[in-house]
Amino acid sequence: MFPSRQRAIVLLSGGMDSCVCAALAARDYDAAALHVSYGQRTEERERQSFLAICRRLNIHDQLAIRNELFRAIGGSALTDESISVPTSESIGDAVPVTYVPFRNAHFLSAAVSWAEVLGATKILIGAVEQDSSGYPDCRPAYYEAFNHVIQTGTKHGSIEILTPLIHLRKSEIVRLGLELGAPFDLTWSCYSREDRACGVCDSCVLRLRAFAAAGAHDPIPYVAAEKL
Repeated sequence: MFPSRQRAIVLLSGGMDSCVCAALAARDYDAAALHVSYGQRTEERERQSFLAICRRLNIHDQLAIRNELFRAIGGSALTDESISVPTSESIGDAVPVTYVPFRNAHFLSAAVSWAEVLGATKILIGAVEQDSSGYPDCRPAYYEAFNHVIQTGTKHGSIEILTPLIHLRKSEIVRLGLELGAPFDLTWSCYSREDRACGVCDSCVLRLRAFAAAGAHDPIPYVAAEKL
């Protein structure tokens, strides 16, 4: 606890971007971390990363919850076993099948509710507009609108969502994480595997390219690295 520091909640999936957000939160705030399992293929591996990152960054206030909705409704390759996870090469300009319908709204709502209880005034989320997979809930306008909802729909209206990475390229996020000492070795980004990252899904390829562009080594294990 840091009684003189502002309280903040970081949404920590266990991936690369959320890990950098967690490092920022641990540096600048009295941080608490929220993790949501939602029936995704790699939920157990992501939860392990969440717990490990919290330990490494000394974030002691943790909340791990489960949302059953997304597995129940399907419609995404991450939660519906009948939809295959595509390779990066097969993804075009449309919103990909790995998009989970309106997922971030559910995550943010949970964080806002917990923030009201904790007295936290900031919520950090690692949304990225550039170099992302084209997900509509990663756009700046989305978070501007959500902040308006919070202002009008909470007790004090003083909670604010922060998106510190939203205008950065993935390679810039890697560099920032290295500067912060973010524990990339504990993160997990793969959409399909929990033992070793596949290296060919969109998330893996974006991550591998980011580390290569930053001139850094990606410390997690891969089955077969994408040729960049």
